[in-house]
Amino acid sequence: MAFTGTEGRVSDGGGDENIILNPQFDNGLDGWSGSGCKIELHDSLDDGKVLPVNGKYFVAATGRTDTWNGVMQDVTARLQRKMAYEVAATVRLSGTNVSPCEVRATLAVQTTDGRQQYIGVGKLQASDKDWAQLQGKFLLNSTVAKATIYIEGPQAGVDLLLDCLVVKHAQKATPSPAPDFENLVYGANIIENSNLDDGLNPWFPLGPCALAVGEGSPRVLPAMAQESLALDDEPLNGKHIHVTNRTQTWMGPAQIITDKLTLHATYQVSAWVRVAGQMKGAPQNINIAVQVDSQWLNGGQVLARDERWYEIGGSFRVETKPASRVMVYVQGPDAGLDLMVAGLQVFPVDRKARAKHLKKLTDKVRKRDVVVKLTGADGGVVKATECVEVRVRQVSNSFPLGACIMRTNMDNEDFVDFFTKHFNWGVFGNELKWYWTEPQRGQVSYADADDLLKLCSDNGMCVRGHCIFWEVDSMVQQWVKTLSADDLSAAVKSRIDGLLTRYKGKFRHYDVNNEMLHGSFYQDKLGKDIRATMFKMAGELDPDALLFVNDYNVEGMCDIRATPEAYIQQIIGLQEQGAPVGGVGLQGHVSNPVGPVIRSVLDRLAVLGLPLWFTELDVSAANEHVRADDLEVMLREAYAHPAVEGVMLWGFWELFTSRDDAHLVNAEGDINEAGRRLLQLKKEWLTHARGHADDNGEFRFRGHHGAYTVDVITSTGKISQEFTVDKDDSPMVLDINV
Repeated sequence: MAFTGTEGRVSDGGGDENIILNPQFDNGLDGWSGSGCKIELHDSLDDGKVLPVNGKYFVAATGRTDTWNGVMQDVTARLQRKMAYEVAATVRLSGTNVSPCEVRATLAVQTTDGRQQYIGVGKLQASDKDWAQLQGKFLLNSTVAKATIYIEGPQAGVDLLLDCLVVKHAQKATPSPAPDFENLVYGANIIENSNLDDGLNPWFPLGPCALAVGEGSPRVLPAMAQESLALDDEPLNGKHIHVTNRTQTWMGPAQIITDKLTLHATYQVSAWVRVAGQMKGAPQNINIAVQVDSQWLNGGQVLARDERWYEIGGSFRVETKPASRVMVYVQGPDAGLDLMVAGLQVFPVDRKARAKHLKKLTDKVRKRDVVVKLTGADGGVVKATECVEVRVRQVSNSFPLGACIMRTNMDNEDFVDFFTKHFNWGVFGNELKWYWTEPQRGQVSYADADDLLKLCSDNGMCVRGHCIFWEVDSMVQQWVKTLSADDLSAAVKSRIDGLLTRYKGKFRHYDVNNEMLHGSFYQDKLGKDIRATMFKMAGELDPDALLFVNDYNVEGMCDIRATPEAYIQQIIGLQEQGAPVGGVGLQGHVSNPVGPVIRSVLDRLAVLGLPLWFTELDVSAANEHVRADDLEVMLREAYAHPAVEGVMLWGFWELFTSRDDAHLVNAEGDINEAGRRLLQLKKEWLTHARGHADDNGEFRFRGHHGAYTVDVITSTGKISQEFTVDKDDSPMVLDINV
């Protein structure tokens, strides 16, 4: 981020100039102060080894006894709400035997109603070797009584140096152009000699292992590839690469694909893989990896539990031109085990063709036949000759489509307007989590959750409760970690009693114990029965709420801890312990999604007979056209699958999403291409029909589930009626007397 020519001038926050007073310390320490420490002005340090890079001076924060100690400036009078600001700070560390550590820019805000907020603006790993530029961006939703920006973060005892700080109105980025896929051949395998008809050319061993051609592998494409390629024949010839003499897990067959890739295209990966040798009962991770220069991309993973052939599938995308090479290789099993790979396919997916297919599935799953039956005042059938016109308009789709909101977002009326206008369900980002409602033992506050719940209720929105507990150790507040087993058990009971008693009947769902595939804090402390106990306690306190498991990476086939099979096993295990599991949450933090891979996971989980929800869906891509395509893939796959009963987006407004490049609306309220795609899909999923009654006095149409109005126009006037199309296989008959 370059800032030139305006560093010395001060703005009131409304223009494009720096709002920081004395940003390069030309006037000494005027406008600056230390946060819990001293600050000193320098023109050099360490016998001239450390010199300023922007002006004549820099400042050092010394005597630091905590991570929050640093350099600060009050910016209250120079900030404007609902305006995005970009920040650049030139920072460095100093001291004896200093290791690299994190430096943060933080904005501390006190709102006019007395609430305290800490906004993380940016962070980086700094060192004492050179100056580095910390960059970030923030948006104020609230009217503030006080606002202070801090540069902080290193461990106690480390001096923090600041050379320059710039905070200015963020320039709106020029949208990226849509990628050019005109010459892309969808479905064409970019792996050479995949069937090994030409021996091992151009394959090579990664590391000093040995490759040979073997026989006896499957002769059909894996199911996910078949669905994408629409092939019904048997294209494989039974040959495979047999890898021996593997002395490291990363050894396996490799091929260079640098010149065959199209930037921004989504590539599906598919193969058959097998492990042979003395497995000793240990499941083996097999991974298709894509190395782009020094970056590693995950093309798919599978856990082999025996010596059968396993389908492996996944996807990847390259968004910037590689500096040197792109290599695909297969790796993973323990050293000493043989690895076999058959029919490796890497091909660009045709998302438009998939969308056309999904529209047909959607018509079966999300629509119902409706008969508008018209009778006259005498009870007789209205005839076609009477030219009675019927106009049907769908007002809203009943499919649950929601989004995440946080308390700070409530202060931005533009955010609230988009949220309430385009979504029918809500979920809170943090405000219901235990670490938020009781950060210190005994200090319980539901004020933020109450405010958010009222907002949703006032706008007729249903709400998910996320979450009662969080099983991942790093997400458990410190005071909970210090409790004895007996005290922890009592605290767990108190938490669940307090939360569900207070909100009985208010939340339609609860995520009971978040991310149990990835964490085990409560199970480790309280035993294997505690998870089922949590579900049973919640079910007794609020029997009308559906109780969900909720986890990430299940939908992407990229995490051996979170396979569909592991999720199914976990859920069945809970049910066998008497846990009233009522729904399956797929968080949906996905990258470069491929429809058949997503649907394969949904099909596997559907055997449980429980509702499936995408509970935290977001997609991330720097190019907003690609992001829009990714979002469309996920929403279409969800809407077309009969087991999916709802989708929640994990944020939609820039600076209030969990991942970068995932927003649908820019910080100052401009809807980007991904946001427009969402609105286009919502419009597509509304049914409008018009025509005339036939000789049986009937007007027929097939419409999406939801709320409708119908106008019947006769020679004497208009009759209007509201009705709802619910999910059912039989036609709905709507009788109207004209």
